[in-house]
Amino acid sequence: MADVKKHDTPMCDELKKGPWPSFVDDIEQHGLKGKQECLDLLGLLELSFVHKETHWKHGGIVGVFGYGGGVIGRYCDVPEDYPSIAHFHTMRVNQPASKFYNTAFLRKICDIWDHRGSGMTNFHGSTGDIILLGTTTDQLEPVFYDLTHQMNIDLGGSGSNLRTPACCIGKARCEWSCIDTQQVCYDLTQEYQDELHRPAFPYKFKFKISGCPNDCVAAIARSDFSIIGTWKDDIRIDQSAVKAYMGGELKPNAGAHSDRDWGPFDIQKEVIDLCPTNCMWMEGDELKIDNRECTRCMHCINVMPDALRPGTETGATILLGAKAPILDGAQLSTLAVPFVPMEAPYDELKEVVDKVWDWWMVEGKNRERFGELIQRQSLQEMIKRLELKPIPQHVKEPRSNPYVFWSEDEVEGGWDRDIAEFRKRHAA
Repeated sequence: MADVKKHDTPMCDELKKGPWPSFVDDIEQHGLKGKQECLDLLGLLELSFVHKETHWKHGGIVGVFGYGGGVIGRYCDVPEDYPSIAHFHTMRVNQPASKFYNTAFLRKICDIWDHRGSGMTNFHGSTGDIILLGTTTDQLEPVFYDLTHQMNIDLGGSGSNLRTPACCIGKARCEWSCIDTQQVCYDLTQEYQDELHRPAFPYKFKFKISGCPNDCVAAIARSDFSIIGTWKDDIRIDQSAVKAYMGGELKPNAGAHSDRDWGPFDIQKEVIDLCPTNCMWMEGDELKIDNRECTRCMHCINVMPDALRPGTETGATILLGAKAPILDGAQLSTLAVPFVPMEAPYDELKEVVDKVWDWWMVEGKNRERFGELIQRQSLQEMIKRLELKPIPQHVKEPRSNPYVFWSEDEVEGGWDRDIAEFRKRHAA
């Protein structure tokens, strides 16, 4: 065993019991190989259990030169007892799009962190970053230099700034992806470098990009600006494959339920009756879809992937304002723009981004997420500020207030336009 000091941690040891792997085991094993900070970390955790309060404190702003984000300062409030974690800063590293790695990359980043930090990592944080857990203030600049010069990677976002954009696996591995998620993610990361590294927002802001409405990165639940791949035209149908599913030659759900015990595939019960808008039906042995009523839920495509495919006129839907519980509880994002084309350099997408930030940075309160600004100032205000066209999907419930309030511009300009249009029609 290396020359390290192990603390007495009976309560932490309780977490090692049971059938599942424990983080306590992992940290302890790494510490016994020579990392005193790992053993001190468990000792401090034990002390927190005893006192029923944290022993981490905020010791001020710490980071690398020129950046306001990417480093999360951690200081222990009992450094005399746990000197190796007097400083224990976390670094967030910008992950590659869709989290593609090779072993050489992973070995190199582990070597750097073993040399300059605790050796503990977290793949990945909820935003997506590679999390490097625990180093001292004097090692921040050397780690940053190694990451940027040896590995050609950058720090991610932390604090009141743009967090590291994240995306699903996209067209690299998924046949349903309607947009090139990696390209969009990379383009946004490069375009908004200043917003990512130098906090200037009321609070954090997240982009997440999903290639199709299956939303495998849960953008609709976790991001202020959700970009979801979609299509405008009709779902493509292979009627011969539909018959093969109905006849049992093809397994539904791509064979995921091979041990199904509820009988042969029933297209009526398992697809048509589960359509949320009832836009599907059978005519004889052919499946019909009223695509005007389709909400792109992906259920039918997921159940019969050989028979149904997304359309070919693809783009993205933009939804705004999701977050986990902070001030007013968790909320899903709200549909803002039903469809934008997604071709580089993504000018239409970035126009929406600019309008969102222009409103939020002026009107947002400290630590108020964009979704909370929408709640506080209303969806109508968002539609006006972002210069969006109101659509039925913006209506939450029928209006109960009998009074209609018009702005001065709507009253004066609207009457003039209506009268001019009336005279024009009747003159013709």
